Amino acid sequence: MIFGLLCNAVSAQNANFVNVFIGTDGTGHTFPGPSMPFGMVQPGPDNKDHGWNYTSGYQYQDTFLMGFSQTRFSGTGINEMGDVLLLPFTGHEDQTLKNTFFKQTETAKPGYYSVIKKDSVQVELTCSERVAFHQYTFPKGKPIKVYTDLQHGLRFIFDENNARPLVTDSDVNIENDSTISGYCSTENWVKRKYFFVISFNHPFDKYTSLPKANGEKAPKYIFEFDERQDYQLKVKISLSSVSVEGAKLNMKTEIPHWDFDKVKTDNLGCWNSYLSRIEIEAPPKQKEIFYTSLYHLFLQPSNIADVDGKYRGADDKISQAPNREYYSTLSIWDIYRGAFPLLQILVPEKIDGIVNSMLLHHKAAGFLPIWTAWGQDNYCMIGNHAIPMILSAYNNGFKGFDKNGALKAMVESSTISHINSDWELYNKYGYYPFDKIENEAVSRTLESGYDDWCVADMALKLGNKEVAEDFYRRSNYYQNLFDPSTAFFRGKDSNGNWRTPFDPLMATSPLNNPGDYTEANAWQYFWTPAQHDVPGLINLLGGKDKFTAKLNQFFTTEAENPNKFLGQEAMIGQYAHGNEPSHHIVYLYAFSDEPETGQKYIHQIINNFHNNTPDGMIGNDDCGQMSSWYILSTLGFYPVNPANGEFVFGSPQVKMATINLADKRKFVIEAINFSDKNILSRNILLNDKRVDTPFITYRQIMDGGILQFEMKK
Repeated sequence: MIFGLLCNAVSAQNANFVNVFIGTDGTGHTFPGPSMPFGMVQPGPDNKDHGWNYTSGYQYQDTFLMGFSQTRFSGTGINEMGDVLLLPFTGHEDQTLKNTFFKQTETAKPGYYSVIKKDSVQVELTCSERVAFHQYTFPKGKPIKVYTDLQHGLRFIFDENNARPLVTDSDVNIENDSTISGYCSTENWVKRKYFFVISFNHPFDKYTSLPKANGEKAPKYIFEFDERQDYQLKVKISLSSVSVEGAKLNMKTEIPHWDFDKVKTDNLGCWNSYLSRIEIEAPPKQKEIFYTSLYHLFLQPSNIADVDGKYRGADDKISQAPNREYYSTLSIWDIYRGAFPLLQILVPEKIDGIVNSMLLHHKAAGFLPIWTAWGQDNYCMIGNHAIPMILSAYNNGFKGFDKNGALKAMVESSTISHINSDWELYNKYGYYPFDKIENEAVSRTLESGYDDWCVADMALKLGNKEVAEDFYRRSNYYQNLFDPSTAFFRGKDSNGNWRTPFDPLMATSPLNNPGDYTEANAWQYFWTPAQHDVPGLINLLGGKDKFTAKLNQFFTTEAENPNKFLGQEAMIGQYAHGNEPSHHIVYLYAFSDEPETGQKYIHQIINNFHNNTPDGMIGNDDCGQMSSWYILSTLGFYPVNPANGEFVFGSPQVKMATINLADKRKFVIEAINFSDKNILSRNILLNDKRVDTPFITYRQIMDGGILQFEMKK
């Protein structure tokens, strides 16, 4: 496939509409520092190294500054990364712990971040894919110093009274008066190793090793430099999961010079190329939200292979990645829903590499990944949702991976028990009994049912009828937890008794309120089987009219004391836009008696829960999933079943959008008679022919053409 939009091509300047501060205030958990699309490094400011509000290291309203680390995740709910912290400063060493900055000086855009500290040092950041680039401008006549903390990291587990060291082992070498290299092993959300090279463009005169706190394994330094006429210091920090030699090769290959402005310009050009893959006709505010969402979508997954293709796998062994691609930061429970189907439209050249990365993980670990960070699994969240991602790619025609090997990995991950699944228990009872597992029994059953359907569909299409029949049977296990007396999926013990008392409004979460549901309640998880079996769910309720009534009740039953830590955030009735289990539910109206009611709610969600302000994202972005919901809903469709290649119609939120496809093809979305009042779609035409299905397919989109919505009040 030849994609005409490369990073060095002239393209639209849509990066001008990106506001990297959207989502940095509150629960969006995004960050303002630079990155490359799908890049390994993300240098940026760390205000704090622990706490749920600081999972990216940053909160918009905080002006305390620990320093600038080189790696982080976007929008996650748990802290990780934060490698190699640097802080330029003047004055005494104790200022390293008492630094603040002038908030009004903080500026950022794709590929660039700048701030002036209160000691008048200006810090500017940019990066390539694997190398962070810092530029410090010191006030004339002041000392030039850099605090370097290799013990630092963004911590998931933190006890103020007994802080467990993040780094468990390190080996650091000051090679000469301008180069420091080494590695650190860390234990936090995952156990991992990173290798680094720090290179200054001027030699330091001296350095001081600071005392280590109790249990610390990695060093901290103060580097001091001669005062020079230009008072400017530049630093490159290269990372690798493989070796110091790999980090050096990354630096030599990607930034062999000291031209900060060139790296910044190249980075911005690459972003403009990616962001030009969709053009929309919309007011400036809407463009700002849209292109920032697109920017957040393209931040991950990260290609953590070195420039030569070497990577460290889940088995801690060094391997060679096909096409030099090995993707991590795979927040699979989140992104399988909307982000991965959208990536297949916008960056199809990345999809085979992502699927192969998951298959390589299976080869090393024995089962498909759950949630990977720096190539290692943290086993966060439930289900085995690499399975629908693989099926989605196969159904949509991607051929750059072994389809039979993929099915084998899907079956093994669904039959051989591992840390995230007890298949013997699941098959013995036809559900997860709440007295046999610690928590999330209902959610685990429902999500496993969807994965089972995906295995069955893949097996059937590859001609393995025996496997298909077995997994289609398993995909109906959700019906074993349906309680007709309450019309909910409800916890059941190993003797077949329902959990009592039962309150469908009570949300549970394994971290702070254990129960039968995952960051949600019985209302929100009721709609999970609809991802693969809308007719079955309609049948359980007794018909489409009852299905419609249940949806209406869902969106109008008020929440009681909603708690964002239990997934109850950005609420419309029981719809919780702030967390992923709700994201497909509004599109189920397309299968009801009242499709226009769903379109009204989509419009309400778009306008109430997305804004172009730092607090304009309500709920974690979760590696682009929240952003992908906004992008797809703005275009007018969303995948209820993320694996079958169908995008269910909603209502477009812009007058016109153009998706620039490979080989100069285009897919144009046009809303006829669009206005602030005409928000409902009536007739839908594809290439001048009426569409009679409630969805459009991936292949229809990728063939190019014109999709028209006739809008009305």
